[in-house]
Amino acid sequence: MANKDVSPASYLKFREFLEKQCGIVLGENKQYLVRSRLASLLYKHKYESADELIDVVVRGFDRTLLQSVIDAMTTNETLWFRDNYPFDLLVNNLLPSLSTKNQRIRIWSAACSSGQEPYSIAMSVLEYQRQRPGALRAGVEIVATDLSSEMLQKCELGLYDELSLARGLSPQRRQTFFQQGDNGMMQVKPEVRRMVTFKSLNLLTSYASLGRFDIVFCRNVLIYFSADVKQRILQQIAGQLQPEGILFLGASESISAASSTYSMVKCHPGLYYQKK
Repeated sequence: MANKDVSPASYLKFREFLEKQCGIVLGENKQYLVRSRLASLLYKHKYESADELIDVVVRGFDRTLLQSVIDAMTTNETLWFRDNYPFDLLVNNLLPSLSTKNQRIRIWSAACSSGQEPYSIAMSVLEYQRQRPGALRAGVEIVATDLSSEMLQKCELGLYDELSLARGLSPQRRQTFFQQGDNGMMQVKPEVRRMVTFKSLNLLTSYASLGRFDIVFCRNVLIYFSADVKQRILQQIAGQLQPEGILFLGASESISAASSTYSMVKCHPGLYYQKK
């Protein structure tokens, strides 16, 4: 039986490696997290211990294993319409304002994880259009990015089990935007999936290939980065935003590291940040 325990020396080495590769900063006592996330890879890749697996990854001997480890450490299940207010503000405030420009609206969901956020955005846009026939004639493009290529492939299929659907999705939206899929799963309908383009992106690299956006959702991901990396990401996002473009962060996140770049706009409820 494989030894799942992570020694202090291996954990320190892995912490440094993960921060360099992804910008993610693990705390000093997160061995249990590394153990749980890497456990299945021990059997899949036939390693006798977590320490051995970590050593191979850090040395860069196995690129396939490297991608599997990054996927395992960066993948997090999220919620539909998380916190509600960003989607309410999108429908009630931002889309009406942007629609007057009669130009295609571009929205970026950064670190989209298992796909709930970009699909929630797409559903919100469709609800807005159904309430206002003829609105948004120029169209809306949603780009969703994540580091995990394996997760992105699953996102494109739009298949979710009952446990995932129970996390924030109303029965009405389930009935409206989902259809029966394979093996008891429910699938996001094609009209929703067509609105979202999924792309692999490391937030530590350039975003230039994505183009400019009117709105960016970068929610509940900056908490994993160091202060310096967080500031760099916020500055790079600003570079991709249109003048007076909008940034949504997670409820516990702030732009203190880039306050000269964004202005806070308080709403009732919630808030967003606007590029200066």
